[in-house]
Amino acid sequence: MKRFFTILICKLLRFAGRLIGKGSSKPGQVALRLCPDILSRVKLPKYIIAVTGSNGKTSTVEMIAHILTKNGKSVAWNREGSNQIEGVTTLVLDSATLGGKVKADILLIESDERFARYTFKYIRPTHYVITNLYRDQLTRNGHPEWVFDALLDSIHDGTQLILNADDPLVSAFAQGRSDVVWFGADRLSSDTDTLESVYNDGAYCPVCKSPMTYTTHHYNHIGHFACTSCGYRRHDTRYTVTAVDLDKGEMTVDGKHTVTLALKSLYNIYNILAAYTVASIVGIDGAKIAADMNNYVLKNGRVITFTLGSRRGTVLTSKHENSISYDQSLRVASAYKEGCDVLIIVDAVSRKYFTSDVSWLYDIDFEMLNNENVRQIVLAGTYVNDLMTRFSYTDIPADRVRHFADIGEAVDYLDSDRGEYIYVITCFSDKGKFLARVKED
Repeated sequence: MKRFFTILICKLLRFAGRLIGKGSSKPGQVALRLCPDILSRVKLPKYIIAVTGSNGKTSTVEMIAHILTKNGKSVAWNREGSNQIEGVTTLVLDSATLGGKVKADILLIESDERFARYTFKYIRPTHYVITNLYRDQLTRNGHPEWVFDALLDSIHDGTQLILNADDPLVSAFAQGRSDVVWFGADRLSSDTDTLESVYNDGAYCPVCKSPMTYTTHHYNHIGHFACTSCGYRRHDTRYTVTAVDLDKGEMTVDGKHTVTLALKSLYNIYNILAAYTVASIVGIDGAKIAADMNNYVLKNGRVITFTLGSRRGTVLTSKHENSISYDQSLRVASAYKEGCDVLIIVDAVSRKYFTSDVSWLYDIDFEMLNNENVRQIVLAGTYVNDLMTRFSYTDIPADRVRHFADIGEAVDYLDSDRGEYIYVITCFSDKGKFLARVKED
């Protein structure tokens, strides 16, 4: 009766929340108060697939759900991205019968990396994808190695790990474990032999702390690494990006399946490969997966096209206080060969921790914008002076940079007869402030 009552209350609260456009975590929060071990009382499906990591969780989960659904699987997944234990509890109970059985072939969970150890105390994933570990929200997550330790507590026997072989810290989760599936990329035409990043989080081995060497860098510390002392190295991959042509917008998986890219980004390629890997493990043919992912446009609001007067543009939503997320957005804009203007908005710092810490701006490689593809750079938002100070440390000519504290003034400035495409780079909290002033496509 306790299980029945808890599930019923969660469902009623979820129904009420949908009516007012809220309620993805509150129902689960109430359910956990009523029955703290409710997740252990629910009958789960054969496949329980979890996805975590610093970046790309929401996008990867959406793509996995898209592929599986297209191929006839019923999938219960947290569409809203509410990824702490309360949101996951809402997902599970709302997907269950009143008798406590989840009505889906696959339970697909996006989990916050810091809270995964609590979520998976009662739910044991059959498959566990870890995408990457980056510098991320200093006031919340500290150093990536701290996050590694927190995630380590969420991994249990009987779970198959699905790991990014090109991330040295993620690869360390395989230490002492045999049931691991690896995904990654071969040397690509866009790779560099030396690190081209403001900082180097791959300088030292995560196992023995000795210096590491790289034979190729995909971006930042993601690449083919090897420790100079203990022998720790990048693992061979089962699922592999074998070629990428960002100009054409194509990636090739395992040398035979080509996917056309709606977003021409190396960052996006890893998300697609992670989704490809999961779908393959579930039993879907590679050709089918590639066809389902061709030109797939994310529905989660990370990439939004718009019109401003006579001009077209794209909003690239970066994860705030996460320099690699911003780097990948800057890389997309700087590679636009037809010529573009770039608007960078920082109007809020962190949705939860009000420290006004802007140190993470100095980890972002704004120097990428110093090329002939980028014409005008516009900075906007409450923290525009901090942005201007950060840009003063680049070699970008001052006459190419305009700044406005008011986002509306920046939009008015860009609403001109110029023909260049516009890329807007900002965070989840600030994108709506821009989109309210333009027409979404």
